[in-house]
Amino acid sequence: MTGLTVVLLLVVLATAVASGARRWSLPAPSLLVIAGLVVGLMPWVPEVRLPPQVISVLVLPPLLYASAGEISVRDLRTVWRPVSGLVFGLVVVSALAVGYIAAAITPLTAATALILGSALASTDPVAVTALGRRLSLPPRVQALVQAESLFNDATSLVLYKVAVVTAVTGSAISVSGTALQFLVLAGGGVLMGAAVAAVVTLIRRRTDDPMLETVIALVTPYASYVIAEESHTSGVTAVIVSGVVLGSSGHKLSNASIRLQIHAVYDTVTFLLESVVFALIGLELPWVVRHLAADERGWPLWVPVIAFTLLAIRLLWIFPLSALIHHRHRIGDNPLSWRVPAVLSWAGTRGVMPLAAALSIPLVTHTGAPLPHRALILTLTTGTVALTLVFQGFTLAPVVRRSGIAVEPEHTAREEARTRRQIARAALAELEQLGDVEELADLGAAAQAALKQARRHLEARIHQVEDAHYSDPDARPADAYREIRRTLIAIEAAELQHLYEANKISNATRRRIQHELDLEEASLRPRD
Repeated sequence: MTGLTVVLLLVVLATAVASGARRWSLPAPSLLVIAGLVVGLMPWVPEVRLPPQVISVLVLPPLLYASAGEISVRDLRTVWRPVSGLVFGLVVVSALAVGYIAAAITPLTAATALILGSALASTDPVAVTALGRRLSLPPRVQALVQAESLFNDATSLVLYKVAVVTAVTGSAISVSGTALQFLVLAGGGVLMGAAVAAVVTLIRRRTDDPMLETVIALVTPYASYVIAEESHTSGVTAVIVSGVVLGSSGHKLSNASIRLQIHAVYDTVTFLLESVVFALIGLELPWVVRHLAADERGWPLWVPVIAFTLLAIRLLWIFPLSALIHHRHRIGDNPLSWRVPAVLSWAGTRGVMPLAAALSIPLVTHTGAPLPHRALILTLTTGTVALTLVFQGFTLAPVVRRSGIAVEPEHTAREEARTRRQIARAALAELEQLGDVEELADLGAAAQAALKQARRHLEARIHQVEDAHYSDPDARPADAYREIRRTLIAIEAAELQHLYEANKISNATRRRIQHELDLEEASLRPRD
């Protein structure tokens, strides 16, 4: 059996496992890691070696872009203070703590142990987003978890590059040089991502071709990553920034049909890539274990210690940070709760980013000698990623349920129903003014019939907001009704955006109802 055959079979297996996980409401990343590990342990399965560029260039950009598109600029503004403490402080402390522990219990030198610590220091946006989709977290908590996982990569990437240079060249670490490198990588990545988003915005505003728009959406994350990396800045940061910017303004750049097509294509791409990449993490572990030296066989004991260190540091950092924020912004005598810090701590899984970093470790030093313990670093990274995905992935939902902070389905339904009523009333108010429009008056009876039909439609939506199926399309006066409904849908979409910007509804509610409006608008296209 060739490596290509294994990869193709893995795609089929990963798709089947991910589909089953959705059906049974189980954490797909955790199941996929286990499935990949089982396949990798089979004796007849050949070794599948992944070049670093497969993960970092081919797989990572679209997954990061999709994750970034799910968080809004408004949500980022509300959580930037705690996120800053996690992105900078927690990442540095985690890298140093893991590096110290690894140097103490493993054969790793201080420099190579720091490579391991910096690779594992950041939570993974792909894993966190994939696990978070099935949890009903409050909007602020969901935004905080996603924002941290998206933006802490820049900090860990700088530490990782400094550690690699130190291990390869044998030079000493310079604090000022590290700070300068962080500014260049992170700041340059922000500028590159914003520039790509600006160019893409200009292009998308000038085209209405569905195929071209879809291609642009697929190419954007790769363009952001490659341009930033070629400019010696952070490609990861560039992809995240372009994703956040375009995700927040995407509803203004295209019509409903194009948005629906782009969403359908991206949902398919991300589902396939996520399924395969998490299965590959499990598949990779047996291969890297086979290349360990005799003094590196203690990895089954070292991996749990490193994973526990990451979790312990996260708990010790988040709980005091939460207490500090609560003290500074406390209203009245509300007691400090353990619930949100516990969920935030447990949500810090590792995933694709550490694996991509470990795979890109150089093979040799500046003298041409093999880099010591490279296989051990890759083993400990892959093992820790797999352990956190399986252990924390399967237990995160019970922790959320135990905390009691999960948003009840009834709360979400009430918010959506309230939003639908309000946007329908805004459209109905606009409809009352359309009867006197001269262009509609010239259409005579057809326009009046269409106005009456549209009014009945909106009144039904106000009184039956939970009903997903409204009126019979065949009973609508075709041309006049379509024009009126398009106008009213635009009013509803504007009111929806106003409610969101006024912080009266969550980003998830806005996205779901906007999707419903897009579906209705797309259904108004004339039939051939």
